[in-house]
Amino acid sequence: MEIRLWNPNLKVRLFGEGLFNLLFWMYYPFITVYFGAALGSHIAGILMSIPPIFSIIGSLLGGALADRVGRRPVMLLGASLQTVMFALFAMSSSHWTDYIAFIGIGLGGAIYRPASSAMVADLVPAQNRRQIFATFVTANNVGAVLGPALGAVFFFHYRQELLWTCALVLLLYFIAMYFIVHETLPQSAKSSPDASIPITRVFKEQLKGYGIIFRDKVFLVYILAGIFALIPIMQLDLYLAVYVINEVPAQPLFTWNDGSLVLSSTEIFGWVLGLNGLLFVLFVLPVTKWFRHWKERNVFILSSLLSGVGTFSLGLGTNIWFLFFITIIFTFGEIVRSPVTQSFISRYAPEHARGQYMGADNLQFTIGRFLAPMTVFLSSWVPPMGIFSIILVVACISIALYIQLFRMHAEQPEAAE
Repeated sequence: MEIRLWNPNLKVRLFGEGLFNLLFWMYYPFITVYFGAALGSHIAGILMSIPPIFSIIGSLLGGALADRVGRRPVMLLGASLQTVMFALFAMSSSHWTDYIAFIGIGLGGAIYRPASSAMVADLVPAQNRRQIFATFVTANNVGAVLGPALGAVFFFHYRQELLWTCALVLLLYFIAMYFIVHETLPQSAKSSPDASIPITRVFKEQLKGYGIIFRDKVFLVYILAGIFALIPIMQLDLYLAVYVINEVPAQPLFTWNDGSLVLSSTEIFGWVLGLNGLLFVLFVLPVTKWFRHWKERNVFILSSLLSGVGTFSLGLGTNIWFLFFITIIFTFGEIVRSPVTQSFISRYAPEHARGQYMGADNLQFTIGRFLAPMTVFLSSWVPPMGIFSIILVVACISIALYIQLFRMHAEQPEAAE
């Protein structure tokens, strides 16, 4: 489905979200370092564990509201909250106000996303949705490639200007949505009996459903394994940022005759993030094809092994090209995992409860994001190789849990197809 044939709603979203995602990746990877330098690494580690809690609340709220008041109002609410919080961040002279603004930005994004995804499902036939979502993911990953390299300069030297630019872009996006984007809430949702159920009751019903799901021992082991597997993967913008900026010296990327291109520690980290994003853009589809005949068990184990060993190996050297090589290793650990998680849970979940299981599946990312910053907290007392050793142990725990998972749940033949 060519972009020129897309509904105007989708075109506005693709352009607006793609531009904002570029700006997002110019500041987000450096937030941990920013708060660590201002408040101390141990406090920063604790502070970075709190935003995921607000993300859970925002996602539940955004999803519930999107089915009741409509997609467009919820998207406008999320975008306006982010705009205000970016302006607050730009004007702030207090690090604690900065932190409140950072939480507000994340909350606004969490409110926005469920309505945004629902709008795609409303507008696009089922056979075209995968292509549309893939286009949005590709646009976001382009931002993840370029953003960190630019942010390594702009965030630390022109932070206020960058934050004001984010606020302005979101304001323009809000205006574009207000005048161009139309409501897509299906008539069936408007007339549904659930539409009259209070939001508080919706939350209670969802929590009750999660309670039933987590009495499923196989699924519980799957979630635990996922949490331990994601902690090493999530270090890219957490402890890895602290380590590279504080421990890796400035060094030349290239040398020629009497000249050289010297990168600072911050710029090296930006290039590492950019390489990570570029690998995703180039290899996520080929890697998915390469491993399509592998059993899910083996893919999960390979992912944890590559991400754990790769992250641990970062502590073995500080040469820029060595860091790039190791980045390739742990990035492939993340890439091979991406398509398998959804295929496993969609196959395992009973048909009548597939939606609830898919929702509960997201908790491994939220809980992982909550626990992952503990490495930053511990870095105030534990040397780098100690932190990298902890990360490796966590990856080994995930491997053991995945082995146990597939002992408890015999793989079905189609998993190997």
